[in-house]
Amino acid sequence: MSTVLPVLKAEDFTSDQDIRWCPGCGDYSILAQMKKVLPEIGVPPEKTVFISGIGCSSRFPYYVNTYGIHSIHGRAPAVATGLKLTRPDLSVWVITGDGDSLSIGGNHFIHLLRRNVDLNIVMFNNRIYGLTKGQYSPTSVEGQITKSTPMGVVDHPINPISLAVGAEATFIARSVDSNIKHLAYTLKRAAAHKGTSFVEVYQNCNVFNDGAFSYAQDKATRDDTTIELEHGKPMIFGKEKDRGLRLNGLSVEIVNLDDGKVKEDDLLFHDEKATSTLVYMLSRLRRPDFPEPIGVFRDVLTETFEEAVLGQIHQSIEQRGRGNLQKLFNSGETWKV
Repeated sequence: MSTVLPVLKAEDFTSDQDIRWCPGCGDYSILAQMKKVLPEIGVPPEKTVFISGIGCSSRFPYYVNTYGIHSIHGRAPAVATGLKLTRPDLSVWVITGDGDSLSIGGNHFIHLLRRNVDLNIVMFNNRIYGLTKGQYSPTSVEGQITKSTPMGVVDHPINPISLAVGAEATFIARSVDSNIKHLAYTLKRAAAHKGTSFVEVYQNCNVFNDGAFSYAQDKATRDDTTIELEHGKPMIFGKEKDRGLRLNGLSVEIVNLDDGKVKEDDLLFHDEKATSTLVYMLSRLRRPDFPEPIGVFRDVLTETFEEAVLGQIHQSIEQRGRGNLQKLFNSGETWKV
């Protein structure tokens, strides 16, 4: 007899906690799209876990009616890895910010990506430390005036997408908090991926770094300043869809399509399965010289970390039996205290 699964709704994932983000914060949009997508994914709340570190974004587990862990600064990847290894049946999400994951948590972030644990990372990138009141973060741009850099940031910022490519992440994507349809689609794609999915979300902090991504958020400008990556389609952008990206040797260049000299077939076609070299080139496209890509940069399948670890455990049991913990404690060199 087949079991009929209940139809899930956004209300099933809505907690009873008051949301304590600043009015106008981009976090609200990300939360709303997540609650919209979760029922479509089809995993019930009791099989879903949100794990966060420290920061404004890390309050996320309180605001969804699922299991959640508000862990310590930068260590959410370690907690999530342990949970996924012991409970591979769960849908695990890591919610983090640019400061939480790329500063104190940078090492954990890199190793989670390279191990390919089957979970999802959503990084809220606002290029600032918001919860601790406006210090510059690892993604703050050079020259940015903040509470801790009154004369401007001198560090060169980390590019999260490039870092993910270098760690050979199997799913890499970027979206924008205010582009709600694109954000919802991207989160759904990330959830469907088997392996570590990484989604960077451009998120506005209207208190300490307002307008950092206005070019990508404003409907009046975003067609010219961003380019949406679509698998198998030519890279075309602009309000009139009259410009495109073409590969010229080992470099990407912008070409015009309205004079008839360049055809769509001459353009660079996006391939989510492409080599890391091409994906890295796309990750380096930056304003004002190029439109910034949004969408899925990469989506490939390889063995997950837990598949490899659990495979070793099963192999060991087959070869040596299930073992005896008490016998193990009393084996080898022992002594009395």
